[in-house]
Amino acid sequence: MLLLVLSLLAVLVFLAGEYEEGRDQAELEQQSRTVVSDIRGALLRNVQTLQALQSQADNQTVRWEAAAPDVMAEHRELVRLEWRDPALNVVAAQNSAYQANLFASRRRQQARPDVLQACNQAERLSGPAFSPSYFWPTSGGQGLELMEMCIPVSHAGEPVGFLVASYSLPGMLAELAPREWVRGQGLAFTEADGTRLAVASTVSARRSQVASSLLDLPGNALMLRLESPRTISGLFPNVLTAVVSVVSLALLLVVFLLARDMRLRQRAEREVAEALAFRKAMENSLITGLRARDMESRITYVNPGFCQMVGFSADELLGSGLPSPWWPPDRVNEYQRRQEVRISGTPLPRVGYESEFMHRDGRRFPVLIFEAPLINALGEQTGWMSAVVDISEQRRIEEINRATQERMQNTARLANMGEMASLLSHELNQPLAAIASYVTGTANLLSQPAQDTAPPMDDIRLAMQRIGEQAERAGRVIRSVADFVRRRESRREPVSPQALFDSVEPLLALQARQQAIQLDMHVSPDCPEVLCDHTMIEQVLFNLARNGMQAMPEGDPASSSGLRALKMQARLAHPSTHATAKSWVEFCITDHGQGLSPEMRDKIFTPFFTTKSDGMGLGLSLCRTVVEQHGGVLIDEPAQPRGTVFRFTLPAA
Repeated sequence: MLLLVLSLLAVLVFLAGEYEEGRDQAELEQQSRTVVSDIRGALLRNVQTLQALQSQADNQTVRWEAAAPDVMAEHRELVRLEWRDPALNVVAAQNSAYQANLFASRRRQQARPDVLQACNQAERLSGPAFSPSYFWPTSGGQGLELMEMCIPVSHAGEPVGFLVASYSLPGMLAELAPREWVRGQGLAFTEADGTRLAVASTVSARRSQVASSLLDLPGNALMLRLESPRTISGLFPNVLTAVVSVVSLALLLVVFLLARDMRLRQRAEREVAEALAFRKAMENSLITGLRARDMESRITYVNPGFCQMVGFSADELLGSGLPSPWWPPDRVNEYQRRQEVRISGTPLPRVGYESEFMHRDGRRFPVLIFEAPLINALGEQTGWMSAVVDISEQRRIEEINRATQERMQNTARLANMGEMASLLSHELNQPLAAIASYVTGTANLLSQPAQDTAPPMDDIRLAMQRIGEQAERAGRVIRSVADFVRRRESRREPVSPQALFDSVEPLLALQARQQAIQLDMHVSPDCPEVLCDHTMIEQVLFNLARNGMQAMPEGDPASSSGLRALKMQARLAHPSTHATAKSWVEFCITDHGQGLSPEMRDKIFTPFFTTKSDGMGLGLSLCRTVVEQHGGVLIDEPAQPRGTVFRFTLPAA
């Protein structure tokens, strides 16, 4: 007993010492993590400060140079601050007032690879990035471990340069680490292999504890090493008191453990009973069938869900072997072979497989079976556990969905046919109306009374030529609309805006003369060709121009006002209106009609919405779809002093 007590005391003293050492080590590691967190937080605040400085650096070098000294004065860990252009050439720089000029003896250009590495990383991350640390020698055979941080600077979404800050690793330890946390302790930055890079303080104690934490920065990682002197505690002051106390406590502990063991045993039995009752209730409430077999394929367990599924009672199924009573007679051999493969120990996938069961009344139904080995507490396989799901309802729903999909596809085909018919009827009205107009004019020329001179054959020939052009145009409209409805890629080619205006000018000029409207077409000299489907864009221009004329009824506005005019313009769009770098051409159709109400502006691009008694409501919807298929946008806005402006863009060729 004495040896046991002494051994117990020795173990307690040893464990107490180990506990103290472990606790001190845990506190030191937590302290190192806190120091790393503080340094990381200080670096983040520095980034925010420098980002605020960069807002003053945009095309204002003088203001930057005035604000940079204040930043350097507040942050002693910085030895240099530079403003560089996108080619990493120095635009402006500011050295620290607390450090001798580190770059007097060696050119700053020698650190360009580190700056380049940090800026490339920052450009990829779209944020601040750090370079690996490097040693920068100074006069007197000394030097500093430096690290570059680069922040990309952009203006209006375009990169305009970089802000480069040079950090001194000793300065970071001295200025960014909380001094009250590391007082009396050793603090240093090291490589991953333990090589020291920068030291802020050291510990002279013979025995010390060491904790290291990773300072993970974008583009670089440093190890922070924290050392603390180890304190050695003495033994218990009174060994005899400790022995008596331990023995007394041991006796009390034995009685307490016996009583607690009885309570724990009773509670465990109660919990086991409740768990069994809960599992039983859960298994009985499942609609999924559960079935267990032993290694000889005899059924050892079934739940009520499985019994209800196959129509047999649990007493009839327990202990039964192969063939199973729920197997269809014509598939017994197939299922028997499958069971032999399973019993042979061949590993099977842990995914469900489909099968077919037969109810006791002869009704067959599909099932999905999930089967896995049944392992006991010793890790030995004692059989197979299966979960069986009746998927009859799922199959019925899948069949309904399949039929519904077929009906929807038929409906979609009919809808496409209807859309094509509507678009054709809408778009063919224009060339057919033009053909009818030319035919009527030709008939009038031919029906004039006979005179000494022959009929004007030049006019008749021109009219027949126009009829042929409009017939060809109708054919192109049919092909373009068919491709548009089928969502095919249309054939696009470079076309000048003036050619587009010239193609619609004859049809528009006739309508303009009839309504006493002045037609004004203008193309900017610097306007490039556009890449488009010639026929469809002609339809867009014609539809928008015709709508603009119809918005100016006879007498409103009056001809004397000078506003009874339709303006069609083409110009190079401003680059800021598009996010991409390619050029765009903007077309503007301006009328001076009665304008659109806010309610009408919300609906004018909706298919089949129209304010005309003879309209179909497809013109503007077609126009927007055609423009968007070309990658552009179609918008409307009020004109001044009255009327509406429709603008759309097309990509330059």
